[in-house]
Amino acid sequence: MESNAGGPGHLLAISDLHIGYPENRALVEQMRPETDDDWLLVAGDVAEKVADIHWALETLAGRFAKVVWAPGNHELWTHPKETLTLRGVERYDHLVALCRELGVVTPEDPYPVWDGPGGPVVVAPLFLLYDYSFLPPGCATKEEGLEYAYGTGVVCTDEHVLYPDPYPSRDAWCRARVAETERRLAELPADLPTVLVNHYPLDRHPTDILRYPEFAMWCGTRLTADWHRRFRVEVMVYGHLHIPRTTSLDGVRFEEVSVGYPREWRPRPAPPGRLRRILPMEVGAGDRGVAPGVGRGRGGVR
Repeated sequence: MESNAGGPGHLLAISDLHIGYPENRALVEQMRPETDDDWLLVAGDVAEKVADIHWALETLAGRFAKVVWAPGNHELWTHPKETLTLRGVERYDHLVALCRELGVVTPEDPYPVWDGPGGPVVVAPLFLLYDYSFLPPGCATKEEGLEYAYGTGVVCTDEHVLYPDPYPSRDAWCRARVAETERRLAELPADLPTVLVNHYPLDRHPTDILRYPEFAMWCGTRLTADWHRRFRVEVMVYGHLHIPRTTSLDGVRFEEVSVGYPREWRPRPAPPGRLRRILPMEVGAGDRGVAPGVGRGRGGVR
């Protein structure tokens, strides 16, 4: 495992940059490290088009000592306006190769060790997807959950543009990813804590404040509900919900670090695109809930 050799920097994080929006692209253009030794964790949804993903990660990799990327669902879309028509695993593998050309750490690479302030910790970017196990109340199966969601009109766009090829379904792909990732995490040194970076939260509790609870089906898997305890997690970093906040479960800090869409961040009093410090922990971060002006996010069709 690679280490940053005790530098004085910060471990920072951001997600859901969605730079297809010009306002969000401008935020990325302004992002800078606080020190020359800062690392940046990017927890998915950079953009839908490979050219945009390349621009953003290349820009950030040129500024930060290390960039660590975990894919979101938007990177995996085979978008109708995308010139690259790869689907499923082939698209993901293409993005991993792109990241490696830029020197960006992916879930397929050895996990680096942060030895700066708050370390040492293993920084593990994850790619796990979801398996529809965060079901709406009253639903017992994926089929019942999807029928209910379609009845309400709250359906993730993944259903139309995120292909699982060659897996038969997104949940089958999720189960394969969970099994392989679990194996790798179990092999880590038992004396090192971890920072796990995933687009989706490892536990369902962050979805409890969704405006439309049926959207939780596209937000993770129950298979990882105990990982924050099993794998000595110092901080669990995620995005996807577009509700930036800090919560705690079993004494473990969960940090939602998304930027979100302009219509979501414009009403908030805090400046958009602020990088969240993961380590060392910001003063007051442990008791921060939903920030003033942050709505109960994720409604409609995503």
